Amino acid sequence: MTTSQKTALITGANKGIGKETARRLAALGITVLIGARNAERGEAAAEELRADGADVRFVPLDVTDETSVQAAAQHIDATFGRLDILVNNAAIAAGPQKPSETPAATVRQVYETNVFGVIAVTHAMLPLLRRSAAARIVNMSSEVGSLTHQADPGSPWSAYTSILLPYCTSKSALNAITVLYANELRAEGILVNAVSPGYCATDLNRHSGIRTAEEGATVAVDLATAGEDGPTGSLLAEDGPIPW
Repeated sequence: MTTSQKTALITGANKGIGKETARRLAALGITVLIGARNAERGEAAAEELRADGADVRFVPLDVTDETSVQAAAQHIDATFGRLDILVNNAAIAAGPQKPSETPAATVRQVYETNVFGVIAVTHAMLPLLRRSAAARIVNMSSEVGSLTHQADPGSPWSAYTSILLPYCTSKSALNAITVLYANELRAEGILVNAVSPGYCATDLNRHSGIRTAEEGATVAVDLATAGEDGPTGSLLAEDGPIPW
């Protein structure tokens, strides 16, 4: 790897928005590491993108397994010596269920990936990101994590927030986590943002979304490649900021 060549890690990147984000970043000449817990699917996704001439590689990574997270960090360290971009994309959902009927165990399961997984991966990768001249962290959030939208019965997202307690609140937590990391890392020049790809057709929603995964990847790519004057500590969609 040349000193000018950037390396990006995307979690949960074997399909959907994660894979499209990998495709877009690789097209910019960035070496992209596809993190996925399923080796067969991860390798297949990397092979598909390499067919276009991209430098894309599979890295085994289960964000809910600390051993797997540490092994991924050690592999990146030994192979590249640093990391320039981290996209925390891996996420799961549960439901639909009314909040009053949602078991705490279901909420914990979703939080293991969507919240604790992000923290574990970010902590493991921070030493590598700190070696980059312009590190970027992008957390894949959602408009349904906006407390403003959740509190507004007239919001177009209210129907989802009323039946998806684990997913919606996990994204609210992720938004808060984003702000705290951004505040800590701002002085080091590491930009940390949360992005909302919009309602995209993916496995997460049984492909009921109205946007494509490729369209959803746009804002993540923009923030992953933002210049030093880019935002930090923000929740952004393709068309601008989203209220907290």
